[in-house]
Amino acid sequence: MVLSVERSAVLTRRVRLLVAATVVYNLGEAVVAIWAGRVASSAALVGFGLDSLVEVSSALAVAWQFSARDARTRQAREARAMRVIALAFFALAAYVTVEALRSLLGAREADPSVVGIVLAALSVVIMPVLSLAQRRAGRELGSASAVADSKQTLLCAYLSVALLGGLLLNALWGWAWADPVVALLIAVLAVREGVEAWRGDACCGSAAALLVGGEPDGEDDCCSDRGSGRDADPGRHSASGRGSDPGCCSDTDCHADPGGDPDPGRP
Repeated sequence: MVLSVERSAVLTRRVRLLVAATVVYNLGEAVVAIWAGRVASSAALVGFGLDSLVEVSSALAVAWQFSARDARTRQAREARAMRVIALAFFALAAYVTVEALRSLLGAREADPSVVGIVLAALSVVIMPVLSLAQRRAGRELGSASAVADSKQTLLCAYLSVALLGGLLLNALWGWAWADPVVALLIAVLAVREGVEAWRGDACCGSAAALLVGGEPDGEDDCCSDRGSGRDADPGRHSASGRGSDPGCCSDTDCHADPGGDPDPGRP
């Protein structure tokens, strides 16, 4: 089914609003989590907040990248932005690991945090809703970046579940070790995100391009031949209309209808 111009415009606006809402929520989540974590000496909460902060920085960096109209400028900005984001993730992982090990070795124990529990519970509810709405709109629109970004949002929801579990174990049964264990899980995730950003595979953040008028159809720099040793050409794509970068969603993901049946004929 070919989308009408009006329907495409509606879906593009919807994705932009969902991306903006996710960025705003992550920013508030970061502030509250870091504050609550410092008060309760919770490495998990501080790590969760810092991870959200880096994610927001990643989205803003990609928005800055796509604010340039020249393809070469976008490519140069992308390389710098991704390296800085990768280093931020690595620094986050190092900090959280040190704090978690200190807690496990008995240097200090995390106190129960009601604020942290409420925040994690809210994220468990809100993030999947945002992810599902963005994924549906992205699929119908055929936007690779929107679908990929929805997967990143869902990953944040899983992280919220782990955080909530650790905080509840500490609050209800006094299992203080659960907090640093969750913190180490966050550190592992941060390393993974950092490696992807360093390689230039952080395609999930490219939905932020929609906030500054980027291409809504997923045909952006993310799907170029990144990491292949060749100069990326933002205008070059495969015959299917998508790049070969594993970070980008497949045609099936982008063109499947909400029921899950792929429609390769949909543009």
